Amino acid sequence: MNFFSIFKLTIPVLMGYIPLGMAFGLLLSNLMIPWYYAFFMSAFIFAGAGQFLLLALFATQATILEIAVATFLLNLRHTFYGLSLISTLKDFSWKKHYIIFGLTDETFALLKTAQIDDKDREKVYLTITALNQFYWILGSVLGAILGQALPFNYKGIEFSLTALFIVLSIELYKKSKLHKPFLIAVIIGFVGMVSFPGDKMLILSLGLCAMVLILFKKALNDTR
Repeated sequence: MNFFSIFKLTIPVLMGYIPLGMAFGLLLSNLMIPWYYAFFMSAFIFAGAGQFLLLALFATQATILEIAVATFLLNLRHTFYGLSLISTLKDFSWKKHYIIFGLTDETFALLKTAQIDDKDREKVYLTITALNQFYWILGSVLGAILGQALPFNYKGIEFSLTALFIVLSIELYKKSKLHKPFLIAVIIGFVGMVSFPGDKMLILSLGLCAMVLILFKKALNDTR
């Protein structure tokens, strides 16, 4: 698979990460944080929703402990991403360490849904991951620079990540034989919206979902 073919696979992520990265950069600029922080955060943290959460916690002057706990719970889902890829990545070279680092929701969805020959898998996985991070870095830096140079109304633009993840999740659902975890996540999400406080809904729902998936792993892996 050549570079152009791999690039075409990442176009949906490109269309989401550029505006979303710009939204992150604009929010960062709105908090009077220098633009180059957008580059370093996107290069060395690269957590998507986690970076938005970090800005929100900065704005509320949260403690280091609160930031650590909230970030851990928000990104707990990546544990399950890694477990589902462990058999594939175990034979990769040193490149697997970067692939693990760059494993966002959208990258995971692409890796699981793309039709890739085994002989090209390591190269394709690495290229997809690197391209997706490049899109995010480019968008976040552009947003931060524009936010400092121009007045901009960015209300609602952060929803692009949610929209992108929904589209990729639907594709993953269609191609997966395991539908129970998806349905459990949807049910818990609705219960969380009704039952949990708005500012803690995401963290509590993620924690509850992780608990259910761990406790009932064997039953959920049954495809019947």
